[in-house]
Amino acid sequence: MEYKKIGDIAEVISGSTPKTTVDEYWDGNLPWITPAELEESKQYVDDTKRKLTELGVQSSSLRLLPKDTVLLTSRAPIGKVALTAIEMYCNQGFKNLVCNTDWVYPKYLYYWLSSKTDYLNSLGRGATFKEISKSIVEEIIVPLPKVEEQRKIAVVLDKAQGLIVKRKEQIKACDELEKALFYHIFGDPASNPMKWDNLCIRDIITEAKYGTSQKADEKNGEYPILRMNNITYEGNWDFTDLKYVDLEEKNRGNYLVSKGDLLFNRTNSKELVGKTAVYNEDQVMAYAGYLIRVRTNEKANTQYISSFLNSPYGKEKLRGMCKSIVGMANINAQELQDIRIPVPPRDLQEKFAEMIKKISGQRKLLQNGLTELEKNFNALMQRAFKGELF
Repeated sequence: MEYKKIGDIAEVISGSTPKTTVDEYWDGNLPWITPAELEESKQYVDDTKRKLTELGVQSSSLRLLPKDTVLLTSRAPIGKVALTAIEMYCNQGFKNLVCNTDWVYPKYLYYWLSSKTDYLNSLGRGATFKEISKSIVEEIIVPLPKVEEQRKIAVVLDKAQGLIVKRKEQIKACDELEKALFYHIFGDPASNPMKWDNLCIRDIITEAKYGTSQKADEKNGEYPILRMNNITYEGNWDFTDLKYVDLEEKNRGNYLVSKGDLLFNRTNSKELVGKTAVYNEDQVMAYAGYLIRVRTNEKANTQYISSFLNSPYGKEKLRGMCKSIVGMANINAQELQDIRIPVPPRDLQEKFAEMIKKISGQRKLLQNGLTELEKNFNALMQRAFKGELF
């Protein structure tokens, strides 16, 4: 095992952005990538959203990135990694690595950098936003077994990564099945084809209550507390980052959630405000002030309301009604209750909720399996980069 600086095994190349006001620079056929286009779990980039003309390339003296360049984002955010499947150009948000293949196999370097996100972020410098410079990247030291061993390591990691990608696809299929089931049973809420009563949410609930403003602690507290980051965009739960609070006995009824409660994220970015999920866990938890706890009357169940708000129609409605304040968007409890919703018979809602419960159970099993796969993958990477695989 040798240890080399990146500057000794690869050429570090950045990019830039031609003037966006000059039409002649844009809408050509030359791929040009930005950090926002790098997707989680997608190893290779084979297309870009925007294309340049030859004039655009010449105006900024851009360097062409060859196939198998390691793309490394250097700001906003630092540490996203991918490989180029085709030749392309890039903007200034990268410090890309054109590998000397006598020393390093590009996919090996891709995996090594992927395992070093926290370390790469720690190297960032800057007051307004952090960035890693070319000189900093060139000084990063990489463990290098023989190139043939690097190739073997990449093959092993590819197989492990492939299992993770497949599991994520299965989880995504569960989310898509839920949405399809909603439209199959109830029709498109935009047109309400069954002509059900179109009521305000306030007419089908008994409460819409804000959570506690009590300061949460990383480790100490009687109750885990649900915050806006615990609700996913799709309407599921992510309990990987929980904090804790203590509640006075007199306040527990106001700030604890029960099975079947709906939680609505009232403040977030415009894209994420209105995230909604139904709590179906046995563990008693508190909920934070940026969430609204909703309980229904005899006309509705919370799963139906949640699926309505998580439908494409519901998401669009929420985006259209939110108010932006200093970069954040808000929908308060009164505005939530003003939303109109078709109300099917309660027994049909209950049948739908039972179907969703079964799908959610399957998703939970898949999610647990994904957690284990990711844990094993990370352990495999650590062994690989210590020279313990072969």
